[in-house]
Amino acid sequence: MSGRDPRPVTGVRTEGRIGAVDLTWRLTPWEPLVDHYAIHAAESADVEISERTLIGKTVYGRFTHDTLGPRSRTLHYRIVTVDAGGGRSRPSRTAKGVSTASMVVAGTPIAQVGEFDSKSLELALAPDRGQRDYVSRFPDGVDFLHGADDPAQDWCYLHPGPADAWGGRRRHTFRLRFSLEEAPSAPLGLAIWLIDTHASLAGTATIAVNGADIEEVEFRGGATRGSLEGDATVPGTALRPSFVERELPAANFRAGENVIAITKTSGSWHAYDAVGVFRLD
Repeated sequence: MSGRDPRPVTGVRTEGRIGAVDLTWRLTPWEPLVDHYAIHAAESADVEISERTLIGKTVYGRFTHDTLGPRSRTLHYRIVTVDAGGGRSRPSRTAKGVSTASMVVAGTPIAQVGEFDSKSLELALAPDRGQRDYVSRFPDGVDFLHGADDPAQDWCYLHPGPADAWGGRRRHTFRLRFSLEEAPSAPLGLAIWLIDTHASLAGTATIAVNGADIEEVEFRGGATRGSLEGDATVPGTALRPSFVERELPAANFRAGENVIAITKTSGSWHAYDAVGVFRLD
């Protein structure tokens, strides 16, 4: 050991998104040998360095503070370098991070499947029977009628992709049907909350409205645990929630029944938290 205290990290930056704040910083020299970086967070700008404020540890120059919920939150962060002998650096300068508000808070719900609560437990086959029972229960994918069908029976928590042998290595479509009294004059919002995705094969999906493709979305890589676990709020969970929220053109909707289809076009499974359609005006 050199006898020197480890150096504090510098260049801490934050970037907020729905339900999370991503942090990055410049790595310190590996002399003395760095064991990990300890990340502390608080709502107050005066971040106390204690076990109470410790939210995670990492060996990398990045960290995601997630499961922050749908409302915008302002948090303050300081990072401590810890060496192999247990020595600790001075805390970094405080960095402020602000998560983005979700449309599930700002919008008015029109149709919804599940609760936006970072859990899949209220959905069919959750938390761990998706790979075993999906094909027999949902051979033609999911076709869900809002107001009539039951999420616990009719919307599977796990959506397979073309890379999944247990799903037949083919595309699967989940459809959400709902009615509108009149055609909207402004875009509607679509919120797709996931508790987890496959780590390296999160893949893509096409979103269609009433048979017309609107957009292909790319999912963030997760922890490959959401097929077996259903609660991302458990302390220390490995699950990595992610969110896809899009505005869908008003012109694609009509009075009467409407259908939003989510078709997995590449990659492996993703695991749902909830799906909803919202008025944004």
